[in-house]
Amino acid sequence: METYELEAVERVTTRPPRDFRTLRVRSLTPVVGAEVSGLDLSRELTDEQLGELRQAFLDHHVLVFRDQHITQEDHLRLAGHFGELRPVNPPPPEGDPHILEISTTPEAANVAGNGWHTDGSADAEPSLGSMLYLKRIPEPGSGGDTLFANMHLAYEMLSPALREMLDGLTAIHDGLAAFGSQTPPAGYVAPRSEHPLVVRHPETDRKLLYVNPAYTTRIPQLSEEESRAVLDLLFAVTARRPVLSCRVRWEPDTLVFWDNRCVQHHATYDYYPYTRYGQRIAINGGPLKA
Repeated sequence: METYELEAVERVTTRPPRDFRTLRVRSLTPVVGAEVSGLDLSRELTDEQLGELRQAFLDHHVLVFRDQHITQEDHLRLAGHFGELRPVNPPPPEGDPHILEISTTPEAANVAGNGWHTDGSADAEPSLGSMLYLKRIPEPGSGGDTLFANMHLAYEMLSPALREMLDGLTAIHDGLAAFGSQTPPAGYVAPRSEHPLVVRHPETDRKLLYVNPAYTTRIPQLSEEESRAVLDLLFAVTARRPVLSCRVRWEPDTLVFWDNRCVQHHATYDYYPYTRYGQRIAINGGPLKA
């Protein structure tokens, strides 16, 4: 790697460790992800626990909780501590409107999320984060891991000249793009929004690269040919630099909470013909600012 790339990695990996009083945090990698223990998510958390959980979330961007036996009500309550809950689009035919069922059948040729993406990036006010709770995983050893990439570091590892060019540009995010040639589900209202290509995290004010191959379709300030070339280059940053990412290996009764504002994720579909089942709740965010 070039010198500026090494400096970017060093800035991220040399943050001082925190001493938490009410929970334990173990990093998955030096740059993103952590396993949190010492909390029972089926119980109401104290203000001190929630405060430390919020700090761990900002530090690590992806939090993994193992051996959690929670109900839908517990799941909804926990997510509600971090913001207003986001209704599922399209609404589920039955059940709670904020719970998206993640279910893979033995016949599935592909699954949603099998590629780098950011949940809700096409919305005018993208999601703050998502909480996925898996009850059933594929057969042991048959795959189903989820990858998460740090988009702060993705931006910081770009050359200074490229960062200067990207600052001030915007990008179109289209909710229909993720479906490709497939027909969206009935009742789906396709969002389409324009966001800064480089945004600042609303809580830490740290810059990050906000593009993803599932939803980002165009940089309007560039010609179509230039836009395609720049977007392909930026998409490749996440796909080709493992240093940006962590890998979460799912176990039954695992809940993962990730920050959609600064990470992309890839739900790897490598477990055909096995199945898995979980429930995801998304949390509303706000407008993105450069």
